[in-house]
Amino acid sequence: MLPTLDLGPVALPTAGLVYILGIWLALTVVERSAARLALNVPVTYNLAALGLAVGVIAARLAFVARYWDAYRQNLVGIVWPLTSGFSLLPGLIAGLAAAFFYARAKRLPAWPTLDALVPALLVALLAISLADFLAGPGFGERADLLWSIDLFGVRRHPVQIYEIVVGLVALLAWRRAVHSQRLPGQAALMALAVYSAGRLFVDAYRANVSLTADGYHVVQIASLGILLASLGLLARRATTAD
Repeated sequence: MLPTLDLGPVALPTAGLVYILGIWLALTVVERSAARLALNVPVTYNLAALGLAVGVIAARLAFVARYWDAYRQNLVGIVWPLTSGFSLLPGLIAGLAAAFFYARAKRLPAWPTLDALVPALLVALLAISLADFLAGPGFGERADLLWSIDLFGVRRHPVQIYEIVVGLVALLAWRRAVHSQRLPGQAALMALAVYSAGRLFVDAYRANVSLTADGYHVVQIASLGILLASLGLLARRATTAD
């Protein structure tokens, strides 16, 4: 773990640096993907920027609401520091909703736009996993394996590394599919299916998870839903292509 990067008298939080780099990379990917797919580059870029902004704000507010007792005596802590303390799932939902309504208002083509946005989404998720690994707020279950990491004096699964591998595999799936897809949207759906399948498996090894009242993993439930929806839409798109 490397929560801070010491540069002489200055100590920079690594999570914050990774978040900034992740946002820049995600928007760069959107810009290049939109140009490659012959989309309106400025509008697609604005769509991604809006989704990211709304997602980050919603993720922060959801985290603050969840741990309100820790913030009620320190309201400044709601907005500073912002190097940790985000709820991923509410942020994703809010960001995707904002992007959806913006796309509808601008009348962007649905499937090509999805093809351009999904790799950027994966890059953003990769940044979150890397920041989580460096700063240490997330941790895996106990495991005495060759690749286990020491955290809090305990050997654990490096779940953030698992997530990064899943994200890279999903990006590779998008790259390969975008060259061979017969209909727009197939590459995005393939990448989403690969990533959600991976997270469905990987999150079983995460120790600090959000649970439903019945004890089920929230991220696993969401991953299963995205996986089934992606596979169903892929099958439907394949039928349309035939």
